[in-house]
Amino acid sequence: MITQSSASMPCRLIAFVCVTAALASAPGTSAFQLQSIVKSVAVQDSRSASRSERCLDPQKDLYTSTRTYPATTTAAAGFPNSRLFGSTDDQWGDEEDSSASRNSNNNRANGEDGILSGIQRWLKSDEGKEDIKTYFTSLALALLLRFTIIEPRFIPSLSMYPTFDVGDQLAVEKVTKRIKPLYRREVVVFNPPATFREVIVNDYGQDPKRAKEALIKRIVAIEGDQVEVKKGKLYINGDLQNEPYTAEDAEYEFGPVVVPEGAVLVLGDNRNHSLDGHIWGFLPQENVIGRAVFVYWPPWRLGNEGMY
Repeated sequence: MITQSSASMPCRLIAFVCVTAALASAPGTSAFQLQSIVKSVAVQDSRSASRSERCLDPQKDLYTSTRTYPATTTAAAGFPNSRLFGSTDDQWGDEEDSSASRNSNNNRANGEDGILSGIQRWLKSDEGKEDIKTYFTSLALALLLRFTIIEPRFIPSLSMYPTFDVGDQLAVEKVTKRIKPLYRREVVVFNPPATFREVIVNDYGQDPKRAKEALIKRIVAIEGDQVEVKKGKLYINGDLQNEPYTAEDAEYEFGPVVVPEGAVLVLGDNRNHSLDGHIWGFLPQENVIGRAVFVYWPPWRLGNEGMY
């Protein structure tokens, strides 16, 4: 590095002596002007050496210029304050940055054009057409299953604990409700009735949007049944019901009431932590979305224990 940066010093020294001698012999040249020239040459020599060292130093950043620019003299004999050397590192750096920016933009544009061209070719190919056909066919079947046969549901609360825990995901089938009646002990998903929406908004001060969310509860009585909850136990038509799926005995009294035609009574398995039929009344059968058939997630809770 040092050897290469000092190789041009003899040539520079000879050129400097010649220029200085010529200027000294020229009429009208003052000592002040000669002094200014000497200082300018010394400064430029220092800058040139710095540039050469920067070019040769592998530790400098990758954007340092690799050119060493030769010093050039100008006709500055009568102008002590003029610069004796022309181009600067900043000028070359700006040009390189501008060139790099243009190259980057061109590469980006070429890349985008390449991607778009590839997509267009794929869409026009037989393979692309077949893939698109397969995708939309699968999507149509999935939507058909989702809206007419079976759909997934997520448990957000503990109102049906221990049958369902928070985070359980279950499948709800939507076909059999059309071909067979609803039975006691079945777990159903349903759209809340108007009475539920009134209670949750007026009595509990909840957001009306929440009042439209589907619910999941267990049918405990069907149309024509007489229902009563006393001393924590459920009675249907006067008979004590065995309910191994409940979390605890109820801490409220309810009934006796008779379930009207076209309706059912639903309660949560976690009786004391469920906003259910003992608060907002009966559920119209037409509001039922479907029957819960099995839990599929998480894997260790896979099955349908306690749903029937």
